[in-house]
Amino acid sequence: MAETKNPTGVNPYSPEYLSDHDSQINLTGEKSPGVARIEALSAHFTLWDRIFLFVGVFLIAYAYSLDGTVRYTYQSYALAGYELHSLIATVNVVRTVIAAAAQPTAAKIADVFGRVELILLSIFFYVLGTIIEAAALGVSGFAAGAILYQIGYTCCTLLVEVIVADVTSLRSRLFFSYLPATPFIINTWISGNVTSSTLAASTWRWGIGMWCIIYPVCCLPLICALMIAHRRAKKAGALANHRTPYQMYGAKRVVVALFWQLDVIGIILMIAVFALILTPFTLAGGVSAEWKTAHIIAPLVIGFCCIPALVMWEAYCPHPLIPFRLIKDRAVWGALGIAWMLNFAWYLQGDYLYTVLAVAFNESVASATRISSLYSFVSVLSGCGLSILIRFGVPYLKPFILAGVSLFTVAFGLLINYRGGTGIGSHSGIIGAQCLLGFAGGWFSYPAQTSIQAATKHEHVAIVTGLYLATYNIGSAFGSTVSGAIWSQVLPGELENRFSSFNNATLATSAYSNPFGFIAEYPVGTPERATMIASYQHIQRLLCITGICLCVPLLFFALVLRNPRLTKDQSRPDAEEHLGSSGVTGRTGEPAYSDAAIEPQKKQGLLAKLFA
Repeated sequence: MAETKNPTGVNPYSPEYLSDHDSQINLTGEKSPGVARIEALSAHFTLWDRIFLFVGVFLIAYAYSLDGTVRYTYQSYALAGYELHSLIATVNVVRTVIAAAAQPTAAKIADVFGRVELILLSIFFYVLGTIIEAAALGVSGFAAGAILYQIGYTCCTLLVEVIVADVTSLRSRLFFSYLPATPFIINTWISGNVTSSTLAASTWRWGIGMWCIIYPVCCLPLICALMIAHRRAKKAGALANHRTPYQMYGAKRVVVALFWQLDVIGIILMIAVFALILTPFTLAGGVSAEWKTAHIIAPLVIGFCCIPALVMWEAYCPHPLIPFRLIKDRAVWGALGIAWMLNFAWYLQGDYLYTVLAVAFNESVASATRISSLYSFVSVLSGCGLSILIRFGVPYLKPFILAGVSLFTVAFGLLINYRGGTGIGSHSGIIGAQCLLGFAGGWFSYPAQTSIQAATKHEHVAIVTGLYLATYNIGSAFGSTVSGAIWSQVLPGELENRFSSFNNATLATSAYSNPFGFIAEYPVGTPERATMIASYQHIQRLLCITGICLCVPLLFFALVLRNPRLTKDQSRPDAEEHLGSSGVTGRTGEPAYSDAAIEPQKKQGLLAKLFA
């Protein structure tokens, strides 16, 4: 990220500086307007302000997490209704590629304009995308709505994590980072009831559409909390010199500056690279292979041609989307590698998990939805327990990250074994494997995010968080691509071979394109269902074997992480000092805070200490 060259030390956003440097527009410099404003607000937060703020974070997170859980189920039924069930991976790839591009963009918007403005942007895209999805008459309209919804969802998930980082110390960061994830503890058990009741009384369209009303209402408490703090800081004079980008430069100049500083060209190239390369792999298979058709070859060729263009552009553009200076630190690229490999591996077993549970395990709608959510449920529980240990006990992350990655590998071994079956042993086995996978994930997904935040200054927290979540989504895109490719390339042939003895040419096609309709017609005990179960067991085995192979690079990335002591500061004073140096720095041998600074904390109550 480019920095404002201001050797005099004058605030680059003060009227005095602007009068002499009106031609230098750098909205993402040493102290961006949004960062300066949130620092002023945070300085005037009372204990009750913080509690109110975190209640707002929890409520908005509860809304989008429950929606995300049930929408995952509704998406399966929507695509099956279009008789294009295999396109689940395609839709997920497009969504995650858009999310990857939106994360760093949303981070820069939050830094330039502010946190409240990003909430409003999130509401706009979330509601618009939800309406289009619910009203879609075909898969193209559904995918368009899913893209817009994903932009709103991505802005919101980034925002809550950035707000948590803004107002908490490094020692408390992990604990409060799990706050937006705690709704999964509840939603895992009620999501199945929500989906089954909705599908029984109405259709998937209402199940998705009702969130265009619920979500904006749930955003109001968080907006109010920030506005109240803004009013208090303004009365205290902390925002007397604050000016919005529009006030400083005018709308026209701000739009031009944002075009370059948000790196719009880089965003377009990144979407082109990942979408045009990854999506065809999920489309080329199916009942009839299409690798030689133009609509598969053309995107691949264009996508690969965009790779050198993206590299060259990011290397020489004035404000690169990818902050190369920060990525040189192994604490940063190691955490990014974890984010990539974690979701890459998870989506291999999770992309079609609901379908496998319904078909190969004969689970009900409610049960399949709950088991699909077990990873999130257990990971939040284990992560919250770890965060309390970090906050009040061991202020280091790396040992727990390594332990989590090791258990993650063991869980994939169990998933390979329990990949289908209608008996109680198979039912218990898949539940145990998902629980272990979640327990392991809780020990290194959010801790890796806290680790990358600890490696940077406050000015760069939003961008590295956005980059981490973007890499997380890129991992999801790769996982959906590979799972979709394996599913579409292998499953149709497997079904054809196994159903060849039935003398019914439509059985294999029906079992592949609309599995939910097939299992309703052929219950457990029929030879057709037994054949279908065997086919789905085979494909899930291949997906899980591929996933366990990815645990090897995951372990490597965990090993290269630094192991800094988490302090009670918002960011470490020595953060980024080692950048540009070949030595391993960042370890001064001394704590980043003195005993004198800690002593007043001991006189506070438990509640105040927790929110400090």
